[in-house]
Amino acid sequence: MEMRLAGKSVLITGASKGIGLAAAHAFAAEGCNLHLVARSAEALARARDEITRERGVRVEISAVDLGSTHNVIDLGRRCGDVDILVNNAGEIPSGPIESLTEDDWRRGYDLKLFGYIMLTRELYGSMKARGSGVIINDIGNSGENWDANYIAGSTANAALMAFTRALGGQSLDFGVRVVGVNPGPVETERMVKINKRRALDWYGDETRWTELREKYPGGRPASAAEVADLMVFLASPRAGYITGTIVTIDGGIAARGSIIKERSMRT
Repeated sequence: MEMRLAGKSVLITGASKGIGLAAAHAFAAEGCNLHLVARSAEALARARDEITRERGVRVEISAVDLGSTHNVIDLGRRCGDVDILVNNAGEIPSGPIESLTEDDWRRGYDLKLFGYIMLTRELYGSMKARGSGVIINDIGNSGENWDANYIAGSTANAALMAFTRALGGQSLDFGVRVVGVNPGPVETERMVKINKRRALDWYGDETRWTELREKYPGGRPASAAEVADLMVFLASPRAGYITGTIVTIDGGIAARGSIIKERSMRT
């Protein structure tokens, strides 16, 4: 299916690895020019070199910490002309409320919750003025499948779902679409790290982390490429009447409506 995205410009945060890097490759495959953002300049340079070599598109990079509002505002002003924004940077600490300090909550929220909101605010105005644009928020299924042992993430993701629906419910009046993606477990470095820790807790042996796969629907987590492909579709004119919507990609975990088998089924 032709997505009609060639020549569009895409700003992707958290783009040095995982879903963000997969999204960079997926949009580049459609002929999009990219601006990739993450904290690691070295990882971004590797991604830029690989993508430009393989796809021949233009790739700019910015190594910045988006946990700082000043940096978010500066990035938004420098990238005000992009056609598509993919908010993806963020990692919120896990654990029950008793184990989390105020700093844990604020650090995670500054990067993900407020980072998404502030960067959206910076770019939404210019998209409205042009009468076009797409904003995709990579959120996480814990926002709809709550877990007291991931209470900070569940709370932030639920807030981002509401933010996405509220803004996206009005944005099409100005030619802009705002949508969200809710992944469950995804095969990334972070998920491997989490599962090694869980295997150590359960089995006393972190090398048994691959055994946890059988606990996921279909016996596997999603791939980062599957999430990226969904983002590409939602950003394309093929999804031109989709806004204010959250699309869940978790193998049906959230649809089961309860905490099933393991808490590892949230992101």
